[in-house]
Amino acid sequence: MVTAFVLLEVAPDRIPETAAEAATVAGVREVHSVTGDVDLIAVVQVGAHDELAEVITNHLSKVPGVRGTRTYLAFRQYSGTELETAFDLGLDGD
Repeated sequence: MVTAFVLLEVAPDRIPETAAEAATVAGVREVHSVTGDVDLIAVVQVGAHDELAEVITNHLSKVPGVRGTRTYLAFRQYSGTELETAFDLGLDGD
């Protein structure tokens, strides 16, 4: 599974509509509205790298309101539980 985080710059008057439509694109697992220099972040999960071009270039970037995208590929996923275990020193709470 390939995971990518796609940062979307969106026309300010279209943020809710763009988020809702982006969330319906095949391969998009979640869309979050965020603070900062982008408006939305889409989490994309596909079976192979080749599929990213289809999802991002041919679909997400063409959603009405999208002005630009930046894509970041995930190397590894860490969950909170895994991090707690990794940093657990085995000290008693006494």
